[in-house]
Amino acid sequence: MEGFLPPMWCAFWYVLSGIVVGYGVIKMNKLMKEQPEVKPLLAVAGAYMFVLSSLKLPSVTGSCSHPCGNGLSAVLFGVPITAVLATVVLLFQALLLAHGGITTLGANVFSMGIMGPLAGAIVWKILKGKINSSWAIMLAAIAADWITYVTTSIQLTLAFPGNNPIATLTTFLGIFAITQVPLAIAEGLLTVILWDKIKELRPDILLKLGVIDESEVPNYTSSLNTSTGGAE
Repeated sequence: MEGFLPPMWCAFWYVLSGIVVGYGVIKMNKLMKEQPEVKPLLAVAGAYMFVLSSLKLPSVTGSCSHPCGNGLSAVLFGVPITAVLATVVLLFQALLLAHGGITTLGANVFSMGIMGPLAGAIVWKILKGKINSSWAIMLAAIAADWITYVTTSIQLTLAFPGNNPIATLTTFLGIFAITQVPLAIAEGLLTVILWDKIKELRPDILLKLGVIDESEVPNYTSSLNTSTGGAE
């Protein structure tokens, strides 16, 4: 919520997020120059994050619960680029939908654009190649959502610790969990649907990004062999 955080914490989160976002802009520009075909996928990842994170439910005073949509981008493009997309998403929401705010933008980017995606990327890296990518993306999306709200709870506790910071943190986590646990699971299932459709329509981009290997798209490998006349 606009003006909810004390000025010191607003500035602190702006600085931390700004460093990652600045690096993300450099990485995004480099990616688009080297692989211009990924631009539509960047747009899809950003739109997915915007739509899901706009579905807000009232939660802790001064905050809210919602799906995040940040796990997909974290898997596809990594944390820095996801931080850039999250900044654009959160800025539009603050200006057009009265969700979040400019003063809290740094804190929101840190939770939804950095820490949540970092958790999702770690889960993906651990599971990649060990289980089917659809299961891996689902678990990555769930982890990204949950850690976004763990981070939000920590941010709120730092700003408003009360007499017992541990009790305060536990309270924030408990209140968020009521809505966020089922929301994250639903988001994971929805992310699988989108992931499978991307894998079906543009496996070539996923292969170039290195997020899947050819064993995930056997039909694509077969079509390549057919078009080139197969092995000599």
